[in-house]
Amino acid sequence: MTRGELNCNPLNIRRVAGQRWKGELPLKGAGGSFVQFETMEWGIRAAFVLLRTYSTKYHANCIRDIISRWAPPSENDTERHIRNVCLWTGFGGNERLTETQWPALVKAMARQECGVTLSEDQIQKGYALYQESKQIK
Repeated sequence: MTRGELNCNPLNIRRVAGQRWKGELPLKGAGGSFVQFETMEWGIRAAFVLLRTYSTKYHANCIRDIISRWAPPSENDTERHIRNVCLWTGFGGNERLTETQWPALVKAMARQECGVTLSEDQIQKGYALYQESKQIK
């Protein structure tokens, strides 16, 4: 089992001081640099929240911009990451994505990040949690 699966964090979202996620488990012991979630669906929801932040704050709306920020060349083979996600989604690297395309993007990014194949049910439940959080003011 991969770290992302064990942490229910399929995109390996890193801990940030002062940041708390819905569904995040409390830090235990030395903890680690990655967030741990109660369920995979909460980890998927967090991925959608980050995609929204990337879109609104950084204007990252295509795979190339999203992956370049998510998996920077200083830590990853970013170009290979982009190629794989494009291959698995069928989206172009510079194609402007809409929110309705994010479930396919998250599924491909999880495959790249930790080799996990998320089920459609997991993706839809995580997306529903994300959608619910958008409705809360």
